[in-house]
Amino acid sequence: MTPRSPALRPAVDETDWINGELVKRLMHTAYGSRIWGVTPIPVMVGVFWGYGNGLGVVLWALFATAVCAARFWIFHRYRRHIMRRDATTQVAFHERYGWIWPAGALVWGLSPLLFVERASLPNQFIGWLVFAVLGMLAVNTFAAQLRTARLYITVLVIVPVLSLCWMVSMEWDFEGPNEHYWFIILLLMFWQVLLGAARRTHMTLRKKYELQYRNLRLIESLTRQTQAALDAVEIKNRFLASATHDLRQPVHALALYADWLRGEPDLVREIAPKIVEATKAVNALFDSLFDFARLDSGQTKLNIGPVNLSTLMHDLEVQYRPLAQAKGLDFRMHLRAGVVHSDPILLQRIVGNLISNAIKYTLKGGVLVAIRESARGAFRVEIWDTGVGIAPQHQQAIFREFYKIPTHSGTEDGFGLGLYIVSRLAHILGHPISLSSRLGRGTRFRLVLARADTDQAAQRVAEAAGAQLDSMP
Repeated sequence: MTPRSPALRPAVDETDWINGELVKRLMHTAYGSRIWGVTPIPVMVGVFWGYGNGLGVVLWALFATAVCAARFWIFHRYRRHIMRRDATTQVAFHERYGWIWPAGALVWGLSPLLFVERASLPNQFIGWLVFAVLGMLAVNTFAAQLRTARLYITVLVIVPVLSLCWMVSMEWDFEGPNEHYWFIILLLMFWQVLLGAARRTHMTLRKKYELQYRNLRLIESLTRQTQAALDAVEIKNRFLASATHDLRQPVHALALYADWLRGEPDLVREIAPKIVEATKAVNALFDSLFDFARLDSGQTKLNIGPVNLSTLMHDLEVQYRPLAQAKGLDFRMHLRAGVVHSDPILLQRIVGNLISNAIKYTLKGGVLVAIRESARGAFRVEIWDTGVGIAPQHQQAIFREFYKIPTHSGTEDGFGLGLYIVSRLAHILGHPISLSSRLGRGTRFRLVLARADTDQAAQRVAEAAGAQLDSMP
């Protein structure tokens, strides 16, 4: 039964993990020395049988055998159900069944009663030798759990000390051989030596597992950093590939329009609007690029203060109503007057991107922008559209950088950064964002305008540098 050191879980405290590993160490060493708990029993019976205490030997042997059987049952239960469990379960198992070790110590602590002043001197020597070996083995076997080691050693030594004291006082009336007094003193010295050795061994093991824990944490940290670096390289590679592909089309279009104008100057009225649209597309792509770069570098500047919702929505209506009307869409706004605490530029960027997306992916019907007030006085902005909708399997992924829904028309002229930027900015400002959508029926984005905190927002900007959100709204 080899002890194993599983990978650390984020929630595992250092102390809990070390305690769990020490229990594993205890069970491993105790299982390895199980033979020493069984073999001496027939030896003791054979050596001391026939010295006039046959009933005592039999009773002792039965007691020792029962303890060994219980110990083997505990080993079996541990290996089948507990060995690979978490640290808390390991410690709980030991606290529940730890009584078996002092019980074993009691068995061997009573063994001197079988031979002291009863057997021949060579046989007594054998008995004390077995006793001493078991005491020394206990240091290595139980040192992983210092309390268990102390209890085992104390029971193992103090029981024969008390037995000898009883024999000296009651049986011999303090007139027995002087060597028994020396035996008592030697046993007490032996007790202290074993306790000191157990304590030093335990501290060595604990320091070993402390170092192992910290090494595992360091390995995990380095692994995460390495993976983050690889992810960053992958993101940059995807970005370059996407940028190269997405910029090629409008730039190529501009080159074609310029070539047509050079050959056919009379086509200026027809081509000029197309040049303007291609230029807007290039500018939009570069705007997304710059927003992405600022977010990733943690250089987003904040200016949090009171924001008048009426003014904000009026500016957005002036900007986006002509785009909706140019596509033949119904553009409506249901507004409520109010003031929220946020960054006006970033908030306008968030809502503007959501409105732009709604117009972009709506072919017929319309777009509704509404401001609603909750019972607690908080405001939320909702953008409804009757567009293509978003399938359930894409509703979380659309907030990732460079993600484009393959079946959506209109994605070919972007980096797939719009909603990623929206989610990051909303996270920085502390404005939760959510969506509900039905494929072919339309989509609703909801932005809850909770009060933005300047310090928290600045902290989120710092945390955002070089990192991606683990979860999206």
